[in-house]
Amino acid sequence: MKTGIFLSYKGLGANLLHLSYCHQIAKKFGPVSIITLCPNLNKILKSDPLIKEVLYLNKYHKKFFDLFRLSKFLKEFNFENIFIFYPGLRQFLSCKIAGIKNIYHYPFFNKKNLHLVNAAKNFTEKSLKIENCPTETKIFIDHSKIEKYRLSNHKKIILGIGSSGPTTKWGYDNFASLINELNKIGDYYFYLLCGSDEEIGAKKIINQIEKKNCESLSSKDVSEIIYYIYLSDIFIGNDSFGHHVACQMNKPSFVILLDTPKAYSDYSKNHYRLTPPNIDINDISHDSALDPNSITTEMILNKIKNFI
Repeated sequence: MKTGIFLSYKGLGANLLHLSYCHQIAKKFGPVSIITLCPNLNKILKSDPLIKEVLYLNKYHKKFFDLFRLSKFLKEFNFENIFIFYPGLRQFLSCKIAGIKNIYHYPFFNKKNLHLVNAAKNFTEKSLKIENCPTETKIFIDHSKIEKYRLSNHKKIILGIGSSGPTTKWGYDNFASLINELNKIGDYYFYLLCGSDEEIGAKKIINQIEKKNCESLSSKDVSEIIYYIYLSDIFIGNDSFGHHVACQMNKPSFVILLDTPKAYSDYSKNHYRLTPPNIDINDISHDSALDPNSITTEMILNKIKNFI
């Protein structure tokens, strides 16, 4: 019985947020095929025994009349079951035209104010007829590769200095200040997690650090970065895929929320949120664009002191 899961999200973090529900479906139907709009998801899940394959869909997902091309694509895999984690009519009709027998889907036309965690949890419980569906799970890695990335016995800290947009960033100078303060109180090694387009920012941070205990991961592939996260003790940083990986590797993950809804960090006991003073976390949205400097180095040090 071949089962597919449609994750209609481009961001790596948004896809990983749904991993627990993918695992629950796989536990009932066997290893699943994930169809995603995210090009890097396969690099995170390639060692996952509950994921049969990750299919990257880079077309047929933008226009309504693409549904016929999408149905042709889906028909190739002979799915008997498919779970659509999105309130999209186009995806449902494509599955219907493809002749998939059992189609589980979100209610249509309900995109506004969609709480990703609550919607996915309720949908999975209803579809599988289960109660108390867990919202977090485990990210699997190839343990034979760990030693390749092991550097030393220092306590390692992943700093998520990158993110998907400028209004979600705490700022390079702020991260440099945090590293310098941490160097006064302990013996640490820092990995700067960011994309290749932020290498200049990473160098700006490194140039402000007196100790040579800071390394940029900007040139590393996602398939390598997961091992650096696994070998680290704590994540601190902007809303990015790094905190989704870290928390599901059972690492304390301190995520700075400036214009990211709390739903993106609602699902794990390992999430600790940092928000500007006097701001209700429930009021933070993608349009908030709060002042990054309102979150001080001292605030972060106080928040993480019991974990370092």
